[in-house]
Amino acid sequence: METLASSSSTSWFPTFFSIFCVVYLFGYFVVFRNWGPKHRPDASSCFISLFHGSPAVFLAIAAILNDQSRGFAFAAPNSRFQNLVLDFSISYFCVDLLHYLVLIPGDYLFIAHHLATLFVFVTCRYLVLHGAFSLLVLLVLAEVTSACQNVWTLAGLKKSELAFAANVYRFLSPPFYGLYTLMRAVLGPWFFLKMSSFYLSGKAGGLIPTWVAVSWIVVVGVAIAVSILWIWSRWMELYREKKGSLQKKGT
Repeated sequence: METLASSSSTSWFPTFFSIFCVVYLFGYFVVFRNWGPKHRPDASSCFISLFHGSPAVFLAIAAILNDQSRGFAFAAPNSRFQNLVLDFSISYFCVDLLHYLVLIPGDYLFIAHHLATLFVFVTCRYLVLHGAFSLLVLLVLAEVTSACQNVWTLAGLKKSELAFAANVYRFLSPPFYGLYTLMRAVLGPWFFLKMSSFYLSGKAGGLIPTWVAVSWIVVVGVAIAVSILWIWSRWMELYREKKGSLQKKGT
């Protein structure tokens, strides 16, 4: 049976960080080399996200199912596989954070999001060595929409220039919004309440310090609230577009 020392001794961060750096540079200098300076940074960020989101979902699900503790093990020690998944996501967020700091330093919301996410993942992976189950479930709920969202975002960047991009954007909007709503506004809050009630009840038994658990709750709670506000604004915009389209047809 692996010990906490053995499960935390090997870090995959340098390997994954290097891979994501290569992917980002390939996207920026090769895939989107002909895109203008206005959209090229955002497109490159979407490109690297495509290589993180869906793989992270499959890795996280596998790590959860492979965990011997199973069930809602909010304070269980991290397994080696779970730590690998955390390193994978930590590496991605570090590279994407560098992207924002260098190319889009004024996007304070995304910078704050990435810093907060890294705080949660890093403290779980390298400080308390427990609680990965909670974060991996949240990772699945957050990233299951990633592929669709990135294609939708890329299409949105070009919708004013290309008819095909505009059609893709319009086609993907309703199903993407629906899936995002289910994950971020229904399942996310439900799991967040279960996680919060566990940590606030003191059932972690000192395995996860109170200040760490409370900080996780605050970060996740704020992230969910922002996600709900964002998807609500998208639904409202879609409603206004549909309403405007119907009014034009009626005249």
